[in-house]
Amino acid sequence: MTRIEDLTGNGWRGTSAVAASCPALVDGFRVLPWAECDAPEFVAAWQELACRSRTPNPFNESWFLFPSLRAFDRSARVRLATLVQDGELVGLIPLWRNSDYHGRPLPHLASWTHPNSFCGEPLIAAGCEEAFWSAILDWCDRDRRLSAFLHFTALPLDGAALTALDDICKRDRRPLRIVQRTSRAALHHGLSPEDHLVRTLGKKRRKELSRKRRRLEEMGELVFTRMSETDDLDDWIDQFLTLENAGWKGEAHSSLASSVQTADFFRQSLHGAANAGRLERLAFHLDGKSVAMLCNFITPPLAHSFKTAFDESLSKLSPGMLLQVENLALLERGDIAMTDSCAVAGHPMIEQIWDDRREVVSVSLPIGGGVRRRVGDILTAIEARRLENRP
Repeated sequence: MTRIEDLTGNGWRGTSAVAASCPALVDGFRVLPWAECDAPEFVAAWQELACRSRTPNPFNESWFLFPSLRAFDRSARVRLATLVQDGELVGLIPLWRNSDYHGRPLPHLASWTHPNSFCGEPLIAAGCEEAFWSAILDWCDRDRRLSAFLHFTALPLDGAALTALDDICKRDRRPLRIVQRTSRAALHHGLSPEDHLVRTLGKKRRKELSRKRRRLEEMGELVFTRMSETDDLDDWIDQFLTLENAGWKGEAHSSLASSVQTADFFRQSLHGAANAGRLERLAFHLDGKSVAMLCNFITPPLAHSFKTAFDESLSKLSPGMLLQVENLALLERGDIAMTDSCAVAGHPMIEQIWDDRREVVSVSLPIGGGVRRRVGDILTAIEARRLENRP
């Protein structure tokens, strides 16, 4: 019988569906400590899964997630929920048990992200979406260490995972409620870079950008680079960290270089992306000094614009905007259908030239049975109504 005190417990108390000391690729659904998954055989299967996912998500690939967990989950609260079928890894998502929900003491299960992770889409092999979600929901419903509801953050509205989860919830008459929604700039393949600029910027604005570039060129030797290999990567990372830290983010102590943890995470994730063939980095240097830099994660048919920085002392000449003009070369790639800016909604710079949008939502749904399911239903309904009533 469900006990009310079980709904207010703290910490991760769940147990793996199958007791195991290592994540051997044996058929079944498991929830394992992430450190147990850092084994070559499992990582190789994880990389294969990333390539088989219908909606790519670099932020849940091993080369990004392991540095994230090492930096931001030092108490090892996060587990990896995995599904293996016929000896192949077909689904993976990081989960954790959280006792805080937007400042309220509501224990719940949730997908795990962090402020530098911009997409929570699970990795699911194409065609295995229903099996993966069914396994997670069945485990959550049977879990004796109870949580009030299940919460998934930063799911693209156009992603295959959310579509499949919605279908399963409708079939099982389990309410799936959107509790947070944002719209961020995106770049859809179709037009050439030149035609795209004509569509998004007026003639006067385009002439102004050309004038600013000429002004920069008159100040010294302006060099543009686009790289995907690992050559001089550490030096490039050092320059990026210094450039970002010199601006307002450094003053606000929110730059990557503001803490050893975030700086190490950034360095490790970029090295991982480069080694996996997922990294593209662009930069403008003026007389050898970096004045604008950005890095993209390339995961066809999608790309994600991960981080950007520019010299704020040259803000009147818009080096960051000029670099984004160079970044429109993504439109010429036949393997990229859409690029997610990963920017906050209403970003004053990127939304000037990226006029498409990608909807990203967070959802909550009740789990368990009896009292727990009813409590979860009430709580998620309240949260969904709050979203509807926001201006």
